[in-house]
Amino acid sequence: MPTNESDQIILGWREWVEFPELEIDNLIAKVDSGAKTSALHAYHVEPFNKGDTPWVRFKLHPIQDNNEVSITLEAKLSDRRHVSDSGGHKELRYVIEAVMNIGGHERRGEITLTDRDSMKYRMLIGRNILKQGFLVNAKQSFACGKPET
Repeated sequence: MPTNESDQIILGWREWVEFPELEIDNLIAKVDSGAKTSALHAYHVEPFNKGDTPWVRFKLHPIQDNNEVSITLEAKLSDRRHVSDSGGHKELRYVIEAVMNIGGHERRGEITLTDRDSMKYRMLIGRNILKQGFLVNAKQSFACGKPET
């Protein structure tokens, strides 16, 4: 983990991300230092159990500005908690833990699941990931480049 500012990885205001465990490639995410927790677009969210372990199944539109393509994903459920959105509205959200790859830099963190259909970006990278060795340069976009998948 970087220990000083010169060791930090520079991100732009939006970046390409991947979730290797969820088999999601090339998702455009908005970087939001005002958001405490990262958020992923999800709809038709339904909890279920695998044995004694709680899981969640959800659908995702992985391509920005395209609601025709949809994938179904499953992830181990980490928590369920109230989260305030940018407008101050509280919403009860499912929380998963996942590895996120940004420009070849993998970080594990909590991701809340919420319907972001009305938002431009399917993913929001919050402070819980940013504090793991990233700095944001708001002048840049896609500072880490596009993944080679």
